Amino acid sequence: MGAKGFVEGGIASIIAGCSTHPLDLIKVRMQLQGENPAAPNPNHHIQLRPAFAFNSDTIATPGGHLHIPSPPPPPKAGPVSVGLKIFQTEGVAGLFSGVSATVLRQTLYSTTRMGLYEVFKQKWSDPNSGTLPLGRKIAAGLIAGGIGAAVGNPADVAMVRMQADGRLPVSQRRNYKSVVDAISQMAKQEGVTSLWRGSSLTVNRAMIVTASQLASYDQFKETILEKGLMKDGLGTHVTASFAAGFVASVASNPVDVIKTRVMNMRVEAGMAPPYSGALDCALKTVRAEGPVALYKGFIPTISRQGPFTVVLFVTLEQVRKLLKDF
Repeated sequence: MGAKGFVEGGIASIIAGCSTHPLDLIKVRMQLQGENPAAPNPNHHIQLRPAFAFNSDTIATPGGHLHIPSPPPPPKAGPVSVGLKIFQTEGVAGLFSGVSATVLRQTLYSTTRMGLYEVFKQKWSDPNSGTLPLGRKIAAGLIAGGIGAAVGNPADVAMVRMQADGRLPVSQRRNYKSVVDAISQMAKQEGVTSLWRGSSLTVNRAMIVTASQLASYDQFKETILEKGLMKDGLGTHVTASFAAGFVASVASNPVDVIKTRVMNMRVEAGMAPPYSGALDCALKTVRAEGPVALYKGFIPTISRQGPFTVVLFVTLEQVRKLLKDF
């Protein structure tokens, strides 16, 4: 019975992950907006002779020297603009950049968390009523999500990098051929520990997402059925999963932004990394871009989390029906 929960959860997660991958890609690109502003003008801060004072792009200083001001940062693009730009510059295939990593991530991460959640539900449910209190549902989600994230972190890092690659100049792209190529290159060039870069964030996010998503879905579904608002069917599953997707999006977005930036940072040999850790990344992000930056990509997050959660649970319910006799 326990193994079946892993199989059911894995199948549903892979289908949901692949079908909503373009939305996840847009979310990642939006979360990285503002992190790498336009490259500074190489002439900035170079002292110029007063002969060039006629140039309107220069500013006089008390010392009689001139400086060229930095160009303004590019305007932030919305999800539709980001999606269109990906389509125009990278084609349809660009919208599925890193999909092989998504499949591996769902196979490792979601299969583990979904299966463990079902195991905990069976063990902790009231033997008489068969129900599980909300507090225990949340606890089951926290534990299952944390373990699943630790297992799937290498695929998560690869997925973020593959999704982010298209936004970089051609000379700076990593050009991973597949998730296997990404993981092997990271291990060779940056060490095996790089595969677990940002793992604390991944674990924290997964605990929040799993607890809010799975626990709230079960709770919403039970409430709908108990109050007789709808019968147990597609309508109930869609309603409960949309509500669960909203809860999970609000709870997880700040951690997701920091996770994306830490995983995607480029560490050059002999140079200090852009971020020393999750807290450093959070502080630098808030200082440079304001607290609202922690909710960057929220629209595509909820646009992806909603459909993902719906596809996940609707597929899960159907897979359970198909495998009920096994």
